Amino acid sequence: MTVTAKRITANLLIVTLMLALSGCSHWSERDRNTAIGAGLGAVGGSILSNGSGLGTVGGAVVGGVIGHQVSR
Repeated sequence: MTVTAKRITANLLIVTLMLALSGCSHWSERDRNTAIGAGLGAVGGSILSNGSGLGTVGGAVVGGVIGHQVSR
């Protein structure tokens, strides 16, 4: 996968995440922070691991945990 394709994929993922989360207005602040953290962590993990599935999932887990803890 080329660098351009990775950037396009990452941007599409971010836009999709933003649109999906806009329909979740009834969520608590902690739920929103967890979902946003997981989404951003997945994008970051994917970019840092050059598209590795394990890096993406690991980034999502770490981002979700951090997002969950931020609202404490």
